[in-house]
Amino acid sequence: MSVPDKSEFFPETVSQHGVPETGAERVSYLRAGHSLRSWLLTTDHKRVAILYLFAVTFFFFVGGAAAALIRMDLLTPQADLLTNEGYNRAFTLHGVIMVWFFLIPSIPNTFGNFLVPLMIGARDLAFPRLNLVSWYIFVMAGCFTLFVVVSGGVDTGWTFYTPLSSSFANGNVVLAATAVFIAGFSSILTGLNFIVTIHKLRCPGMYWRRLPLFVWSIYATSLVLVLATPVLSITLALIVAERLFGLGIFDPALGGDPLLYQHLFWFYSHPAVYIMVLPALGVVSELIAAAAHKPIFGYQFVAGSSIAIAVIGFLVWGHHMFVAGQSMYASAAFSLLSLAVSVPSGIKVYNWTATLYKGNISLDPPFLFAMGFIGLFVVGGLTGLMLAMLALDLHVHDTYFVVAHFHYIMVGGTVSAFFGALHYWWPKIVGRRYSQIWGSLTAIFIFAGFNLTFFPQFLLGYWGMPRRYHVYAPEFQPLHVLSSAGASLLAVAYAVPFVYLFYSMRYGKPAGDNPWRAKGLEWTVPSPPPQHNFDTLPVVSEPPYNYPIERAER
Repeated sequence: MSVPDKSEFFPETVSQHGVPETGAERVSYLRAGHSLRSWLLTTDHKRVAILYLFAVTFFFFVGGAAAALIRMDLLTPQADLLTNEGYNRAFTLHGVIMVWFFLIPSIPNTFGNFLVPLMIGARDLAFPRLNLVSWYIFVMAGCFTLFVVVSGGVDTGWTFYTPLSSSFANGNVVLAATAVFIAGFSSILTGLNFIVTIHKLRCPGMYWRRLPLFVWSIYATSLVLVLATPVLSITLALIVAERLFGLGIFDPALGGDPLLYQHLFWFYSHPAVYIMVLPALGVVSELIAAAAHKPIFGYQFVAGSSIAIAVIGFLVWGHHMFVAGQSMYASAAFSLLSLAVSVPSGIKVYNWTATLYKGNISLDPPFLFAMGFIGLFVVGGLTGLMLAMLALDLHVHDTYFVVAHFHYIMVGGTVSAFFGALHYWWPKIVGRRYSQIWGSLTAIFIFAGFNLTFFPQFLLGYWGMPRRYHVYAPEFQPLHVLSSAGASLLAVAYAVPFVYLFYSMRYGKPAGDNPWRAKGLEWTVPSPPPQHNFDTLPVVSEPPYNYPIERAER
């Protein structure tokens, strides 16, 4: 079936900046009211996604500023920049902001909001007003966190470990825990909205076996959000109760058990790792299929692996507690389950590789970000297997080896996927093209800067450098200097995209409906999409990623 040329219906005009303006832009969601009120009271899922994009970008740079302070302080073995307490507050701020206000909401709340209705043929999410409410709750929690910083900060680390947080910490633990507690409601509401939308609002013919893999990943993420987040909320409420009222819950001096806190915290926080990485895996599946112009190899296995990761992820929290005093039998069971969770992750990597094999690959910026993700994710995953082994974990536990592993998965993986998604769907979001050269250079420099920053930390950890220390032995300084130099390059590489992407909003060339020649319902609507997505609901009659197989000539 041929699609009519929309230029017949949406002729171009010239904007005030001298750039051709398409008719699609004039009737798009971006033009449905220009006032601040129209944005702050919107129920359009696409506008809410843009609001989330601005919010998470702001928090990304706030958390990055705290990381910059940490890296500058670690340039020398002595505490030349920050005091002991100041260092603790800096890395607590970095962790809290990055985990709960960037990594967790970044892809689901921005690209999930924007794309899920478009991908399943719906006009909006199931609960549009609830979607806006979740954004306001998120912003409220973020502002509360910034207030905590201004009023003195908190020095417990982002994990809020007891009995430090419940009895001994000097910072505003109650306020910080309250901020994260509030943010949890935003996560739960967003997850519920996605689950109901995917179940109830799929267009005719959009069966489960035809769902895009990004939608599968958002669905799996939403299940984890709804089931795991209440556990964290209750745990933080118990910390506040113990700190304010002296209840003996976690503090052994009051008859409590600090191991109980660790069990409760990591029961949420390890599934939270998959809240951060599952959407990234879905993004990469979309990027790989579009880059190779081939159907995803083993679609059913890739979709099923997302659900498997979500399920098994609830059963591995104990590997964070190998040295905390839990039973050796429990540790052995958690070690085995931690090794098992690598199987569905490996399925995704193997199937991506098979998809690329003999594909007609386009070396566009989104594909470069996807390849960077795969490389960093594999390194992070393999080192995770090392940490899942009891004997090796005892050696590198609480060292920089763990820091490097965590950042390879969370920052290297999730942030690379976030930028890949931003570059892939940006023409759809704003209707304009960006500089392909700058996009490619950014992908290369982010990959190089990240490895320069965090690979030395594997060596630091293996050689015995403990984490959370800012006064260290002089023999570790060269690697710290190398890591800080990489962080400088990484900071610049992270900032540059926002320059040329926002430049493209005014001066970029019109993108057209499908600049990547990709498959999916989101590429059948104008760029940028109209306010209600579809005038008539589409009918899906073919499998996902139904590319004609084109083999590259050899």
